[in-house]
Amino acid sequence: MPLIHVSLFEGRSLEQKRAFAEQVTKVASETLQCSPDSVDVIFEDIKRSDWATAGRLHSDNPS
Repeated sequence: MPLIHVSLFEGRSLEQKRAFAEQVTKVASETLQCSPDSVDVIFEDIKRSDWATAGRLHSDNPS
């Protein structure tokens, strides 16, 4: 039923994504009163050069 789309800067490990998906699935199924099997999580890794905030690319900001 729920589809949770997560956009984030590339570079997260599989372990981080796995842990995030497990926790989000748990909370979503409890909150929405649905089966964990019905919760989908899609990760979209985005390059810093493809994401801008306030008119500035994140690749231009030191981090």
